[in-house]
Order: sequence, then C-alpha cells, then structure tokens
Amino acid sequence: MSDPLSGDPGRHAPERPQVAAADTRVTASAVSQQLRLLEEETRTRLLERTGRSVRLTAAGRQLAEDTENVLTALEQARNRLRTGTGKPAGPLHFACFPSTLVPLAAPLCDALENVHRDLRPHLTEAEPEAAVRLLLQRRVDIALVYRYTNLATPPHPGVETHTLRSDPLVAVLRGDHPAVRPDGSPIEPRELADTPWITAPPRTACGDAVLQACRPAGFTPRVRHTRTDFSAMIALAASGGHTVLIPRMATARLPRALSVRPVTDSSSPARSRPPSATAPPTNPRSPRASPRFTPSPPAARRTRRT
Repeated sequence: MSDPLSGDPGRHAPERPQVAAADTRVTASAVSQQLRLLEEETRTRLLERTGRSVRLTAAGRQLAEDTENVLTALEQARNRLRTGTGKPAGPLHFACFPSTLVPLAAPLCDALENVHRDLRPHLTEAEPEAAVRLLLQRRVDIALVYRYTNLATPPHPGVETHTLRSDPLVAVLRGDHPAVRPDGSPIEPRELADTPWITAPPRTACGDAVLQACRPAGFTPRVRHTRTDFSAMIALAASGGHTVLIPRMATARLPRALSVRPVTDSSSPARSRPPSATAPPTNPRSPRASPRFTPSPPAARRTRRT
C-alpha cells in the first residue's frame, strides 16, 4: 500500500501535473489521466484547460483544501500511533544547507535528543530550493533555508518563513592584509577593490550577493578563483592571500593565518544571509500537522494557494 503522506500527487497535480509527476515518479500524462478520471467519477469539473495551461475551478480549489485536511489528519493519526503518551517520538527529518550543519543543525539535533529521548533526528543536506521541495512533499519535517538580503530573491513559494538568527556577510582575509586593522574595526568594500578575490560562480546566490556588495563601492571583484565550497574558499584564502566574502556561520573553523572582519558601507543595503526555518504544512483551522516538534521561534509553515 502506498504512503498517502509521501509525495501525494493531489497536492500539486491540479495546476502543475509536471511537478506532481516529478514528486511521485510517474509521468505527467498519467497524472493528467488520473485527474480526468476523478472528474468523471465525481461528475465535477476540477480544472479549466486553456491551451497547454490549466488552473483550478472553485470545486478544484475546494478539493485541494479538503485533500490537505485529510493528509493532516492522517499524519496526526500516524503520530499518535507511534506514541500513546503524546510526547515527541519517532524520526524527525531535517533538510539543511551545508554551512548551517556545524553551527546550527547539529547542535539543534543534539539538544532535541537530550530533551526528547524518543526522538530520532535525521539530517539531509539540501540547498534551499530542494529543501523546500522535500518539505512540501512531506519527506522532511523541518527545512533550514536562506535568502541573501541584498538580492531581490522572491520568497520560497508556498511556505511562510521565520528567521532564526542573523548571519551577516564578513570578509575573510590574511592577517597581513592592509585592511586588517589591530582594533578589529569594520572594513569598507572599497578597501578590497585592488585585491584578488575568491567567489562563488556567476548566477548563483552567493556569487550574485558578492557582486551586489561590491557594485555600490564602484568596483567589480577581480576573481582569481571560483568555488562553491566555502571551506575550499577559506583554504585558498589562507594560502594565496585572496579576499573572500562569505556568511559568518561559514567561518566557524578558520586557519590561524586568517582573520574575520565585518563589512560596512552606508551606500548599500545590509548584506546578510540569515538562516530561516520552514515547518510541515498546517491547516489553520486544525491543530499542527505534526505534534512531534514545535520550533522556537515559530518555523515556517505551508500556506494555501488560491
């Protein structure tokens, strides 16, 4: 018997059969056929089809809402079967991006296990887009995500996000760099204009955030190396004396040769990549879908699409 809580096609199928197909590992045509059969069985038109696009009718929107209610009730029942005490128990799946593992995700899992002995936290590495996708598929319970504040990145669709902590972008430099002052004072981006840089590739969130941090200061970084791994950036900075601008959480373990300095510039918006939490889908008219864990501060929860 299939698990109705794992990648349920009814959640995405009405308006996006291709997404539903990817989520459930069936073809888009099979999803569309299931929807047509459902329309025939209920004698109700659920979709408005215009050319190659589809959208929900009023009855379709009601069905999607009712489906969410049923899935919520099933998940609550499954949780109650796992433990008759009402205490948090069983597996708790997290999706987290790599640089949050050591400073945030791993300590959180340790704390949960110490407080709730019957919980079994499980960490899965995933970048924000993939993490939110896993959350909406109910394959994870909590997703740790991020957005760079100096980029016009839209919020993750379908979720309500709550920031967990601050994570400003900082400069990582060798101690002999002219901009590294003994008093630890902040560095202005223009002080780094003439040095070689290590950045993430173009058209990535980190790479674009660095470009946006430098442009108000009137320069484009002279990129010597391009890496996606922050630890590799740090190693190259220590050996070659190159400039790195990365989130502070990624600097938990630095070679002695390197120093971290805050970056300030009144002419540009704050540069930060605060981690945020997303939580399981919740029906606003019923208890939380998963009583196993209530994050603090309140985690993001899925919002209903209309």
